[in-house]
This record gives sequence, structure tokens and C-alpha cells, in this order.
Amino acid sequence: MIYPAVDLSLPVAFAVAFFLLVGAALALIGAIGFLRLPSFYERLHAPALGTSWGIGGIMLASMIYFTAASSRLVIHEILIGIFVTFTTPITFMLLARAALHRDRTARSHGVPRKYPIGPEERPREDDEPQAS
Repeated sequence: MIYPAVDLSLPVAFAVAFFLLVGAALALIGAIGFLRLPSFYERLHAPALGTSWGIGGIMLASMIYFTAASSRLVIHEILIGIFVTFTTPITFMLLARAALHRDRTARSHGVPRKYPIGPEERPREDDEPQAS
């Protein structure tokens, strides 16, 4: 049986509120970073971190609340955390590789070459990529 939130002790309520606020703030920072960063590659970092750590805070708050409210250990949210921790970076890595392939195929300026080159072969800054 789950007890109403009014019956929670003060330390538990503070812990739940703290983790909810931290998780929400991290998710908000990730969303703001996604909107503010200029390039696609830079935009990948903020949501990945904001999503992973933001979901972690909200997940901890949920675990604490439902453990205290139901008087039994509730840890099935850990499965959500594991799923998000593994899928978010993999998804963003695949998106970055697809965008890098697209930009290399289009010969966009400022995209790194497929194979690294030595310092003696590096183009000068005034060189523009050659279109074939």
C-alpha cells in the first residue's frame, strides 16, 4: 500500500525534492545547451550529459519516494537508469558518425579528414577545400 505524500517524514521529503530539483536543473541545462550551441557536433554533448545525469536525479528521487511511501525497497527504476546510460551515448555517437559521413561526402569546410595527417601535410589556413 502506498501512503500519501503528506505522511512522508521531513528528511525524506527534502531528499526527494533535492534530487527532483537537481535532475530537472540538469535536464534544463542540457536543453539550453542544445538550443545555444552553434554546430551540430557541439549540440550533441549537452543533451547527452543533461539527459543522463538529469534522469539519474529524477530516478533517485523516485526510488526514495516510493521506497518511503510503500515501506519496501523499490529499485526497479535502476533498469531505466541502466537503459538510459547505455542507449543515450550510443545513439549520439551514431548520430555524430552519420553527420560526419554526410559532411565528408559534401566536402564541408572544417570537417576533419578520414585519416589523420602529419604536420608537414597540413593545409594552410588560407587553403580552401578543393571541389572535384
